[in-house]
Amino acid sequence: MDTVNTNDTALQEKLSFDHFRNEVLKDYRISCESRQTSLMGRKEVLTGKAKFGIFGDGKEVAQVAMAKFFKPGDFRAGYYRDQTFMFAAGMATVEQYFAQLFSDPDINNDPFSAGRQMNAHFATKNVDENGNWLDLANIKNTSSDVAPTAGQMPRALGLALASKLFRNVATFNQYSNLSDNGNEVCFCTIGDASTSEGHFWEVVNAAGVQQVPLAIFIWDDGYGISVPKQLQTTKGSISTALRGMQKTEGTNGLDIYKLKGWDYAGMCEVFEPAIQKIRDTHIPAIFHVEEITQPQGHSTSGSHERYKTPERLAWEREWDCIKQMRAWILANALAEEDELNDIEINAKLFIKESKQKAWDKYIVPIKQQVVNCTPLLSKLAEKLDGENATAVKNIAVKLSNNKEPLRREVLKALATALDISGNTADAKELSDYYQHLRAANANLYNSHLYNEGIKSALNVPVIKPYYGENAAIVNGYEVLNRYFDLLFASNDKVTAFGEDVGFIGDVNQGFSGLQAKYGDQRIFDTGIRELSIMGQGIGLALRGLRPIAEIQYIDYLLYGLQTLSDDLATTHFRTAGRQSCPMIVRTRGHRLEGIWHSGSPMGMIINSLRGMYICVPRNMVQAAGMYNTLLQSNDPALVIECLNGYRLKEKLPDNLLAFTVPLGIPEIVQEGTDVTIVTYGSTLRIVLEASTSLSKSGISCEVMDVQTLLPFDINNTIVKSLQKTNRIVFIDEDVPGGATAFMFNKVMEEQGGYKYLDVSPRTITGKAHRPSYSSDGDYFSKPNVEDVIRVVKEMMAE
Repeated sequence: MDTVNTNDTALQEKLSFDHFRNEVLKDYRISCESRQTSLMGRKEVLTGKAKFGIFGDGKEVAQVAMAKFFKPGDFRAGYYRDQTFMFAAGMATVEQYFAQLFSDPDINNDPFSAGRQMNAHFATKNVDENGNWLDLANIKNTSSDVAPTAGQMPRALGLALASKLFRNVATFNQYSNLSDNGNEVCFCTIGDASTSEGHFWEVVNAAGVQQVPLAIFIWDDGYGISVPKQLQTTKGSISTALRGMQKTEGTNGLDIYKLKGWDYAGMCEVFEPAIQKIRDTHIPAIFHVEEITQPQGHSTSGSHERYKTPERLAWEREWDCIKQMRAWILANALAEEDELNDIEINAKLFIKESKQKAWDKYIVPIKQQVVNCTPLLSKLAEKLDGENATAVKNIAVKLSNNKEPLRREVLKALATALDISGNTADAKELSDYYQHLRAANANLYNSHLYNEGIKSALNVPVIKPYYGENAAIVNGYEVLNRYFDLLFASNDKVTAFGEDVGFIGDVNQGFSGLQAKYGDQRIFDTGIRELSIMGQGIGLALRGLRPIAEIQYIDYLLYGLQTLSDDLATTHFRTAGRQSCPMIVRTRGHRLEGIWHSGSPMGMIINSLRGMYICVPRNMVQAAGMYNTLLQSNDPALVIECLNGYRLKEKLPDNLLAFTVPLGIPEIVQEGTDVTIVTYGSTLRIVLEASTSLSKSGISCEVMDVQTLLPFDINNTIVKSLQKTNRIVFIDEDVPGGATAFMFNKVMEEQGGYKYLDVSPRTITGKAHRPSYSSDGDYFSKPNVEDVIRVVKEMMAE
């Protein structure tokens, strides 16, 4: 019979208790530090050192509780009140938080956005300096936050879906640096009022259908700025409203939990098994955390005393989570009051010290600029006479006396002095320094819209298509079907999904038969929900996969436009290159003789999706070459295939999987001498038909296919054509003032094309309304052959 050493047992119990006590006190310390960060941050805004502040006060205890169960490999998709979680998870420091509040553009000081985002918008790196994927499975990760409410929801779905695919797709198992057999959970946070957004409902529904490891934490403080939740949510409770989605035996759905935001022990007790269940089973869950308070109100823009009753304010003071956690610690004899007092005092000192360190790192480089330019200003003043000398001296004195200068104030001082001096030779030294600062600041604030290194799509080597003597001539959709078959066989990271993409192989048969060959986890169907389809793609791309996310027709891009514009297109920029998101959006558009399936909203696209590449191939071979280019880069892109080109015959290249189409390089489809015609996509065929007719009248047309709208003609190929023809017309199917106006601006203004014109340039576009139905509607709504002939003849006669 074994004996038990009671001394060993007592020691183990003591060690266990000491560990528990230390963990509790650590969480209390972090909560106090976070609260002081909020209080100090508000002061910095109100005194003018920071521009705007929005803080996580009132959510501290709930967030330290959830952070205890956030593991390496997990991802966060949150919003701008998660500072406590980030501190507790070890992904952010208080000093870094204040660096962002001050908008420090040094990535070493603000590693989340290099000062490009407002405070509490966090991000962690997913790629190294060469664009290679980090060991995401063994570090704690957060996707880059966006300010639009509920904007984090679509991306969260994709981050969770990635775990499901990593667990279930055999070819993905090899990427152990990206996932540990799909054991990662996506922690998604959202304010209760933002659950009114359609993003929330679409994603919750999709998560329940797909069964992905998504943990959604809803912070319920009773208001959406000033609007109470009774005016926000059916039944005044989001968990009550969602009851029909509760998972039961034999159904899909979600687990739903209700908790109190001041109840530290209760939340820990629920979170631990619930999150482990999500990790093990991939059943998503919602944690509705009620009775959250908001001690400082919504933000520095207003006071919550304006809309909360005295009774509500009194309740919030009494049920403040830190006050309640303090009382619980004392009631359970986990610490003496003096010990808690010391924690609170030290928290204030620590925050003050961290804030000052962040401020010094931010302000010292700017003050150095002042130190550098002040003697240059004084030196210039000595070379000037009278009022000009006095004015420049005053600029130097004013700048030198500024205790908290901004970079713009330094540049403004230099520019004003140069203007006074007439920018003569005497001002050369000052002018050189001014140009140096302009370039340096441009790099700080305007870089990384796209990848700039070896993972840039613009740096992919060009390989021409090769056609053998007996090259097959097939339908356009067969080109794509052959291409995607080769792609999925050779690139283990690629996945494709969208409405009707899986079982039937997309409505135009580009993926026909491929789901059966490569599995329903790599090529799969989704519901009719374009917004969250885009979110799925973003999340998968952030985790190192290569998603091709389909929007069935370009007309319905509007449903997904918000998350593409605010999230995908800005990811690389707003993280200063620390996160890449190489997602490809595949869609089709242009001519199909129907009001809702013939869209060409290119002006909308190019002006809302800067940060993505916009590819407009004229045929399916060109599309395949563009996919090849994009898949070798880390840049996101939209590829718009011609809807009426799938059954047109094309010659099949022998190197279908290898050849690349360079982005931003127009192709001269037909050489000519009299007029340059610039177009793309389906309209190109109309232009070529018109060109054939015009040639019979002795008019020689040079026809240019721009191939991509973003980037556009990076080598100024079009203006070189214009130098030869001295006439130019831009044609597409967008509304007047859309993409043709964009192309006009690029060639006429940026490339200086106006200098080579013999006649007024023209644009030919679709009408201002949606295209009318039927063949006649198409003819009169969009450019046709006769339009092109008429306009070109007018130009020749001018």
